[in-house]
Amino acid sequence: MLSLRPIQASAFALALALGLSTLTLAADAAEMPELEFNGNAEAGKAIAADRGKGNCLACHLIIGAESPGAIGPALVAMQTRYPSKEALARQIWDATVKAPEAAMPPFGRHEILSNQELVDVVEYVWSL
Repeated sequence: MLSLRPIQASAFALALALGLSTLTLAADAAEMPELEFNGNAEAGKAIAADRGKGNCLACHLIIGAESPGAIGPALVAMQTRYPSKEALARQIWDATVKAPEAAMPPFGRHEILSNQELVDVVEYVWSL
């Protein structure tokens, strides 16, 4: 039988609750609108580094960036990992569609990024 200390039990309960709410929200995912993928990579790079917006560096390693994270996969060779900018955009829009347990926030579905900011981030990440 699993024995947890009170703090561990609270953290476990919270994680379980978040996981279940993520599964519920994934079913209600807003559809990504049709977008033209002709963004500005420099603007996308700024958004990716902005702690109040994309904050990609909090979780992902980006070569040459300051203080990269190690939670998510390294953002390298992106054009070999995604067949198109649209496929990459769908992942950024809402990663829980493909992986309901994903820790990555649904940047588009939750309107963390505007459509233009999303397109700009896609352009930047696609260049990595």
